[in-house]
Amino acid sequence: MVDDEQKPRRKKIPVPPLPFEKPVFELEAQLEKLETQADPTPATQDAIRNMRVEITRMRREVFDNLDPSEIVKVARHPERPQTLDYIELVFDEFLELHGDKAIRDDRSILTGFARLDDEKVMFVGQVKGRDIKERTEHNYGMAHPEGYRKAMSKMEMAARFGIPIVCFIDTPGAYPGVKAEEHGQAWLIAYSLRDMSRLNTPIVCVVIGEGGSGGALGIGIGDHIAMLQFSYYSVISPEGCAGILWKDRKHSDKAAHALRFTGRDLLEFGVIDEIIPEPLGGAHRNHRQMAMTLKGALSRAIKQLRLVSREELAQRRYEKFRCMGRFEEILAEPQSR
Repeated sequence: MVDDEQKPRRKKIPVPPLPFEKPVFELEAQLEKLETQADPTPATQDAIRNMRVEITRMRREVFDNLDPSEIVKVARHPERPQTLDYIELVFDEFLELHGDKAIRDDRSILTGFARLDDEKVMFVGQVKGRDIKERTEHNYGMAHPEGYRKAMSKMEMAARFGIPIVCFIDTPGAYPGVKAEEHGQAWLIAYSLRDMSRLNTPIVCVVIGEGGSGGALGIGIGDHIAMLQFSYYSVISPEGCAGILWKDRKHSDKAAHALRFTGRDLLEFGVIDEIIPEPLGGAHRNHRQMAMTLKGALSRAIKQLRLVSREELAQRRYEKFRCMGRFEEILAEPQSR
């Protein structure tokens, strides 16, 4: 079970285990009963040791063989660490910067100066919220145009001073409401794609949960793109894909397999550069361990990018994204008359 020191900084909402986690949780409950016995016998101590080994084996077997639809469930787990948790666990300092200099401060995207060991960085991250109050405040992580304008203005400021940029991606997609479209949602995302590709400072992007559609890509143009092991990064959610192709959300499992949006797939396609391993059983089982692994990955990536000249960074980033995608061109045979 999760130790007290491993719990998230905010109140954890008890949730039932995911279907494929149930055998592990049942065995952990049995282990907990054995461990609470007073004056355990040598036989009981042997049983405890054997059960711990079996739990570790079972966790590894289950999570090493998750299919894409199950990975989506882990990426959306209510107890999974979110941006606000990582702000506290990964960074030594954080000073939030508000506003888009035009309309308002969109709370679905968090921006500010942060310190990662000895490195000052500009942090940009999407915030979903954990309880209903936070989710309402942060619009479930779905940014309005004001959010992308805010993120872009802070990234441009970082580039002027040569400060590395760290982006945490965790959104089902940009907000699709009428007001967002009236304020230029599609234009702001396109603007962000263009201008992020031009920034001459290191940019590291990490998908920490959901990486949905243009809402994710709006802060996802980086020199080093990483995904946590049980996150996904996709042009559309599996439910949205199923609704379009099969006219029914019940086919979302089939869509998840077809979309090829897991870390393994995207690493093979060259869309991402790194898969960051999660603790055994997923990041939701051990926030602190996940945070330390993520911190190490961020530090390594920034140190590597610091070796590249600022002028070369933007050119390499542009070429990186221009080269994505594979296709075959088949010439039609001339028709006989």
